[in-house]
Amino acid sequence: MAQKTLLKGRVLSFTGSPFEGDPTEAVKISGAVLVEDDRISAVGDAESLRADNPEANVVDHGQNVIMAGFVDAHVHYPQTAMIASWGKRLIDWLNTYTFPEEMKFSDPVYASEIANRYLDLTAAHGTTTMCSFCTIHPESVDAFFTAAQKRNQRVVAGKTCMDRNAPEGLRDTAQTGYDQSQALLENWHGVDRLSYAITPRFSPTSTPEQLEAMGALWADYPHCLMQTHLSEQTDEIAWVRELFPEARDYLDTYEKFGLLGSNGLYGHVIHLEARERDRLREVDAALIHCPTSNTFIGSGLFDMAGLMRDGHRVGLATDTGGGSSFSMLRTMAAAYEIGQLRGAPLHAAQLLWLSTVGSARTLRMDDCIGNVAPGMEADLIVLDLASTPAIAQREACAENLWEAIFPTIMMGDDRAIAEVWIAGQRVSN
Repeated sequence: MAQKTLLKGRVLSFTGSPFEGDPTEAVKISGAVLVEDDRISAVGDAESLRADNPEANVVDHGQNVIMAGFVDAHVHYPQTAMIASWGKRLIDWLNTYTFPEEMKFSDPVYASEIANRYLDLTAAHGTTTMCSFCTIHPESVDAFFTAAQKRNQRVVAGKTCMDRNAPEGLRDTAQTGYDQSQALLENWHGVDRLSYAITPRFSPTSTPEQLEAMGALWADYPHCLMQTHLSEQTDEIAWVRELFPEARDYLDTYEKFGLLGSNGLYGHVIHLEARERDRLREVDAALIHCPTSNTFIGSGLFDMAGLMRDGHRVGLATDTGGGSSFSMLRTMAAAYEIGQLRGAPLHAAQLLWLSTVGSARTLRMDDCIGNVAPGMEADLIVLDLASTPAIAQREACAENLWEAIFPTIMMGDDRAIAEVWIAGQRVSN
């Protein structure tokens, strides 16, 4: 017999995109959600669902908001321990902080420790799915997938491939990058709730031979996602021009090797040229906005309004540990602030959509996660809209739900996450 739980509260579901017309019209608020085993079976009126399911265990969350768990579309779990490291631009930051930390992941014990720590930290912040870069070490991938599998958590990850412009202990080769990635993909992809992403770090750390090998691997496994970085900082773009003088632009260094496609995830994409924007839209590639990272490392201001207007698929991400927080709430706040600087502030409904449905769409998983609807996997969070005195006093003055939610987006942290459910099981808070 199915295990039923009826969660009562203000259940937030998206019925469309809040970037089309009035953002609030894309949202439906219901009184309860019924979870059967690991899936959502019904959303609707609390009393009707209670009457139809008298055997269900009832959890009443009062005026708290029940919604889909956050989906973080671009992270580096191996950078957990060195998050919020001071004062460097991207390339110096990688050499000073990131690469020394990633060297440690040849040790499977250390990799397991950080993987479990990362999943504990992110669950406490309401993140139920993420897409992570690992390190060049297969042990780092095994550790992450093993930790997620124990939690029955839907995650995406891949071995980062680099064969130049990195320390000796962090370089593979075109052949070992292909072979190890293929072996990991064959071992993990599609097991339980796990998915593999082919993962060249970015063009400067891969030779043309390795990019060609990664393109060949993707051609062999086109159903998999491919994740990388693109046009994060202006000095990075200048470096790419030096390394690939024959390329039309940064995107061309991927396109010519078969690394541009509809299952591609391109992180940052701040300084895109017109051709790059057009090609990314033509192939329906996913663009990942990492606002806390972009401000923390001084990368630039993402053009959310323009890219959404042009029809791109866009997701939201913390970019741990270039990003300075594990919290998708803090990430939404930074996205709002960047929108303000560009003259296009985002509505609360748009921010919540980007962190759930939008990010799920970039991962090609919006058919199973990212929203509260019958048939979806039961990855849910409960938001306390009065989690601190400062937030509570503002929420008390709210004239509608959106005024009540917005202070939690701007000032909330893990204290705002009253409850987290992964695959129909309560896991924290």
